[in-house]
Amino acid sequence: MIQRQLKLKLTKNQESKLLEWLNILTGAWNFAIKKIEHDAKDDIYYTPKGFQNILADHGKKIGVPSHVLQGILSQAYTAWQRCFKKIAKKPRLKGHRNKLNSILFPDPIRTPRDNRVSVPGTGKVRYHKQCLPEGKIKCGRIIRKASGWYLCLFIDAAPNEIPITGDGQIGIDPGFKSLLTLSSGEKIEHPRELEQAAKRLTQAQRGKRKKLTARIQERIANRRKDRNHKLSRRLVSKNSLIVFSADQHKNIAKKFGKSVNSSGHYQLRQMLSYKCIASGREYVEVDSRFTTQTCSVCGERTGPKGWNGLSVRTWECTACGAVLDRDQNAAQVILKSGLGSSHERKAANG
Repeated sequence: MIQRQLKLKLTKNQESKLLEWLNILTGAWNFAIKKIEHDAKDDIYYTPKGFQNILADHGKKIGVPSHVLQGILSQAYTAWQRCFKKIAKKPRLKGHRNKLNSILFPDPIRTPRDNRVSVPGTGKVRYHKQCLPEGKIKCGRIIRKASGWYLCLFIDAAPNEIPITGDGQIGIDPGFKSLLTLSSGEKIEHPRELEQAAKRLTQAQRGKRKKLTARIQERIANRRKDRNHKLSRRLVSKNSLIVFSADQHKNIAKKFGKSVNSSGHYQLRQMLSYKCIASGREYVEVDSRFTTQTCSVCGERTGPKGWNGLSVRTWECTACGAVLDRDQNAAQVILKSGLGSSHERKAANG
């Protein structure tokens, strides 16, 4: 299953219809969220299919296709299921500050032809020319962004293979001055997309230009995503084993702010995970505790400790006398820890 986004060329009537649907579906979302919450207090629960059909025959009355209405109910049900399982937080109601910006089409969509795609309820919609892989389109979602309207297609097709150019093994220590430090000694510099656009973003925010602010933020996110895609593809191509330090970025961000969030380490970890699976590579995440303190040569914990130790970039091990670069040493410790985890997995599977 792969995903492709088409930028749509909507007519005024099509755009006004989609905006009307978003307003209606916002009410349906809020109704579904509140109903599940109140009924759960009375020990009333629903099956997924049963909740999807709770507003049966209401689509015609409110002017929204029935399967689109079922889709928003299914989303609300899934959101509460994730909350009950402690996977996600309590779902929020939609409103002016937390807008609903997408419309789910859970049924299969016909293959686009002649730069036109048939969207249920809106007719044929033009889109900017783009090559699509062959395969059945399982479902779709229309998304409203600052730069326009997009149709996200989920296609039952195999992803493009990543060419294999090496069989190395690396440990990765994420950072915020350097984006990544590899156990091989290579340091990947931080492109700092947010800092580059900070001045223009500040001007737009102070001028209360909401559309321009949203467009700049979207551009920053697109650049970060593009950078992570290219970087993850290169790492997967060159290495058969990738070990990443799983830091708690939310806790770190509370102290160091937006420099942590702008790094996009969690997004990179997700990309490495699914690309390794698709390419037959191995991806391991290890606990980041004591990786900085542990000497990669002798294994003793003689390195800098605590927040005050962050300023120490090079240190000498008092046990063996090795002079170590803080980040590279951590990456090597991460690799050794990952190799142990990898052997344990193979033994368990064997």
